[in-house]
Amino acid sequence: MFEHVVPVNKDRHAGKKVRVSNDFKFAANFHVAYLTTHEFVRAAFFYPVLFLEDKDNDAFRPVALLGLDAGENLFVDDQGNWNAAYIPAIVRRYPFALSKSPEEERYIVCVDESSSLLSDTEGAALFDEAGNPTQVVENVKRYLGELQMMDQFTHEFIKFLVHNNLLTPLNMRVNVANQVRNITGCYVINEERLNHFTDQKFLELRQKGYLPAIYAHLMSLVQIEYLATLKTRSVEAGAKSASGEVATMASAPASETIQ
Repeated sequence: MFEHVVPVNKDRHAGKKVRVSNDFKFAANFHVAYLTTHEFVRAAFFYPVLFLEDKDNDAFRPVALLGLDAGENLFVDDQGNWNAAYIPAIVRRYPFALSKSPEEERYIVCVDESSSLLSDTEGAALFDEAGNPTQVVENVKRYLGELQMMDQFTHEFIKFLVHNNLLTPLNMRVNVANQVRNITGCYVINEERLNHFTDQKFLELRQKGYLPAIYAHLMSLVQIEYLATLKTRSVEAGAKSASGEVATMASAPASETIQ
């Protein structure tokens, strides 16, 4: 999603503007999207909420599963529309992101300069004529700051799951276009282990505010079947389109087919 991320700078981006667009083609090739714990309840209505192992940091990251194959987002159509009522925050915040400053304990607002949403002519300016950040930048700072706090809460939530051995590999089969597909490589909360928590440990879950996220995750797993349905529709639509092209070529005059 992010290709060329640089800090927002008044000298570098003085004339730049950002366009508001409902075109999500930039996310069409992403089959997972990172989620914060605060998003689980809303995301669970549309996506399976799963956990991926982050081997570089020896941790796990919660994600919304958007497709069954790498490079395919089943929620973005050919026109760039996002076909679900809730869009993950990491997608909505694009083309902006936060990056930790190497010199001190603070975060810097960055922008993806490769994004088509960044323009020289269209949209809202990032800086005014005096070189001061506009309300656009201030709003982005506030929004990203809120997400950063949610992100910290999410890290603590993951640490709790790992410390209490609650994550287990997912191994599930679904039917896609009359073919059985294995869903692996992800992790889910082990409900049996959760149910064996002591009353004291369960009270700790409630006090930490983790229960809504846990139950939302568990309920979201039924959306894997919905993903299989979307994938089946996609496969069948592709097959129908291909057969239509073949039929058109077969019925064309010989002179046209030779050309």
